[in-house]
Amino acid sequence: MSTFMISPHMRLQEWVAEEKGYFEAEGLDYEFRKTDPKNKAVGLDKQNKRGAYQTFEDGREADVSCACHWTVNMAASAGHGQLWGDAYSVTPSGIFVPPDSDIHTPEDLAGVPVTVGYQSGSHYSTIQGLEPFLKEEEINLHFGGLLMGRLDLLVDREVPAGNAFGAPMYILEQLGFRKILDTTFMIATMVPPNVDREDVVKYFEALKRAQADIDLRHDLYTHYFLNELPERYQSVADTRRFGPGERIVFEPYSKEIFDGTREWVIERDIFPEEKVGANGYDHAVVSAA
Repeated sequence: MSTFMISPHMRLQEWVAEEKGYFEAEGLDYEFRKTDPKNKAVGLDKQNKRGAYQTFEDGREADVSCACHWTVNMAASAGHGQLWGDAYSVTPSGIFVPPDSDIHTPEDLAGVPVTVGYQSGSHYSTIQGLEPFLKEEEINLHFGGLLMGRLDLLVDREVPAGNAFGAPMYILEQLGFRKILDTTFMIATMVPPNVDREDVVKYFEALKRAQADIDLRHDLYTHYFLNELPERYQSVADTRRFGPGERIVFEPYSKEIFDGTREWVIERDIFPEEKVGANGYDHAVVSAA
């Protein structure tokens, strides 16, 4: 049996499961494979249109990896893997501005560039969050790169507003940045079609135990956020002040969720017609059963 490759993505659960020996207890022969997307952050004069979806198009070298559920949904529909239907996650997220910004309400963001990652969680969640406050033409998205690059752009005051979650969100809060709007969103898991389903079940059983530990005393584990933070922020981040971040929900990613999400994305023309996959729920989603 081959080694089960796990791609961490700025959350605590995998690190806690490793610390506590939960993967071994489930009989999972595993290895962490850290990804380096080499995704350069760009300022307001440019657009970086490579995001989470493009990493699935390129092919992720892991047996289990995660991204926002919109992207995993659409990538699975297009045949770039299958969405694991027995669990999903919820991650706190928000649109942030510098402490001295004149922006104080969502309405103040009309026409203001909000830096997000292209076809990534921040892209969809920013639209979803701003729609109750702004007209479609007032929502101005700047595609600045992936999560860590957006953190740099905000900290260096190169952009007026940006979407952040996970450790970068907690760092921004510590640095006095203001959250203008909550954009909490769902995350889903992608597996390749030839994955050993028993291994995926073992993986999630270990994470279920880790989740209970985090729910009870997340403060014991927030130091693990440092494992995936660039050196620049190692001394800046006081992880004692961090929250637990993403939480795994061990409930089905149902057909209703799948179809409704896909419809939402298509209605907003986030993908060109030729990129919209044809695989429905029965082919795009896989579970332990």
